[in-house]
Amino acid sequence: MLKGKKILLGVSGSIAAYKSALLIRLLVKEGALVRVVMTRSAIGFITPLTLSTLSKNQVLYDLLDEQGDHWNNHVELALWADLLLVAPASANTLARFAHGLCDNLLAAVYLSARCPVWLAPAMDEDMWKHPSTRENMNRLRSFGHRILPVEMGELASGLRGEGRMAEPETLMQYLREHFAASHRLQGKTVLVNAGPTLEPIDPVRYISNHSSGKMGYALAERFAREGAKVILVSGPVTLQTTHPQIHVKMVQTAREMYAACLKAFPKADIAVLAAAVADYTPASPEKEKIKKKKDILHLELVKTPDILKELGQQKKAGQRLIGFALESREGMEEALEKLKRKKLDAIVLNSLQDAGAGFGADTNKVTILDNKGRAHPFELKPKQEVAADIVNFILEMK
Repeated sequence: MLKGKKILLGVSGSIAAYKSALLIRLLVKEGALVRVVMTRSAIGFITPLTLSTLSKNQVLYDLLDEQGDHWNNHVELALWADLLLVAPASANTLARFAHGLCDNLLAAVYLSARCPVWLAPAMDEDMWKHPSTRENMNRLRSFGHRILPVEMGELASGLRGEGRMAEPETLMQYLREHFAASHRLQGKTVLVNAGPTLEPIDPVRYISNHSSGKMGYALAERFAREGAKVILVSGPVTLQTTHPQIHVKMVQTAREMYAACLKAFPKADIAVLAAAVADYTPASPEKEKIKKKKDILHLELVKTPDILKELGQQKKAGQRLIGFALESREGMEEALEKLKRKKLDAIVLNSLQDAGAGFGADTNKVTILDNKGRAHPFELKPKQEVAADIVNFILEMK
């Protein structure tokens, strides 16, 4: 899977630099071609000789060689790579990259890179959570770079918390998944919505549901792995995505989700609507908190806009529109009726009767109904695998 892939590994100054040696060993073992660029401060944690021996290539750390009569071509290095991975990426290096400071070889290589850039942060928890680090990472994400998740555990300070660089085996799995993806959707745009909506009753209370957004986020991640640019319209959830191909638009209400989906749909080649959008909303939300005075409180509810129906009416030739149907009973007839009425290309049916499926769970069990009314059932699986099944089904649709 990684055989012949050209990985340019950046190593910055952090105690986690010892993991770079283990990572190089794993990369070489799988047939990857590895070249290493270090910062001067990284040399204090691990020697260039160690990394050179493991990578079977000279390790570079200065713009000029030791004699000062030959420069290390940062442009050539950057153009050589299929992927630039900086591991560990210290707070200092993240800040330099975020603001374009170019006073070392690694920064020069980074600024010349045309390949995907991945950053594996490593620092103490207080540094990791500092507002300046948060801002730098958001800036780097906006450049299209991938910030790999840190891990919880024992830190060099002796404290326990977030900030540990991901283990080499974890980084290897990310790399395998990246290079294994077929990129069948390169150049395509996909719209996904996810999560619940919140319909305000007053400034304090609202009507909502138990949707966690996990299925929609898993779909967004899978589409992105296939090379698509993903527009993810998300209701209020606790989930996050770090994939640079996913552009998140956060909304609160059904009307806000309706507006965001209608705005994004004309640009989409595929739209998958997995959100649990409220069917009704209070007709006249109170501007002040409702006091607990009456034994019975009557709420007047009105229908929310039907996003699927509207997109079905706007759908153009070549666009594919897929909906979801969550039923408390078997629901096959209801799902088929919804598919036809809303002019969908397929609908994903799941039932609250199935153990391990539905809201909040990490697994799901679905049946996909195509536009000819044929049912394609799948077993109970983790939602990431369900997402893969759905994406594969969409790409194989005739």
